[in-house]
Amino acid sequence: MSYLVGYRPDDRGAEALALGIAGARTLKTGLDVVYVVPPDSPALSAHARGSRVGSGEQRALNAKNTVLETVPDDVPVRFHVRGGDSPAAALIDAAEEFGSTRIVVGASRTGVLGRFTIGSVANALLHSSPVPVVLAPRGYRNTNAFSRLTAGVGEREGWEAVLSTALASTAQHHRPLRLVSLVALDAAASRHGEDVNAALKHANSVLVEAARTLPEGGATEITVGQGRNDEEAIQELDWEDTDLVVIGSSRLAQKRRLFLGATANRMLRALPVPMMVVPRGE
Repeated sequence: MSYLVGYRPDDRGAEALALGIAGARTLKTGLDVVYVVPPDSPALSAHARGSRVGSGEQRALNAKNTVLETVPDDVPVRFHVRGGDSPAAALIDAAEEFGSTRIVVGASRTGVLGRFTIGSVANALLHSSPVPVVLAPRGYRNTNAFSRLTAGVGEREGWEAVLSTALASTAQHHRPLRLVSLVALDAAASRHGEDVNAALKHANSVLVEAARTLPEGGATEITVGQGRNDEEAIQELDWEDTDLVVIGSSRLAQKRRLFLGATANRMLRALPVPMMVVPRGE
């Protein structure tokens, strides 16, 4: 398993690179960093001929130097330049070429409060990638290995697939798993207790199911987030810089392709930590 980072020489690229380092350290694997340029840009050569290089080649060379200086010595890294009209398609092709099992990209710069707003490249990946896509929130700089995985499970059809995805991911990452059930409370105060009790009951049943399939020694905790809506419920939970949220694709997705449902999109707007979206049937 390895991480592929979609890099660009700006804050979004720095966020994606930091997240890629954290993922590589977690899995104890290498990192492929891909800089996608327009197809008519000059390619980056290992040994430039002469003393002059084109502006496009110089930008690629600067990006390569920044990446190699940023990635710590304990993470093997390779830098690649790819040309293409579609950055998302170029990243998917590179992931297939290198055998990468994760594609990492940064959030859009238009996000508020340091959270996610999906940009065009991330959106294209979330509709076409055959491998999990990991999204870095705005301002993300953590490079330490992930300490905990969090899976959101609800009462709607398909939660079993999310649980299966989370269990597989926690086994791969060798990290404890937290199961989270979100409760968007109604305005009527009389219904609050009923909603919370229903969520707790469902969450406990999921926890029992998870405990049966977790590897020996795998720690699991359960948490119910409460709020007037999903975003507020997310904000009520405790989050650490080294957390990673794992969710499955919407049941509307084609097999082994990604597609975000409405709940996942709402979660993205509120999450302060990275989210990994796993293709349906992965």
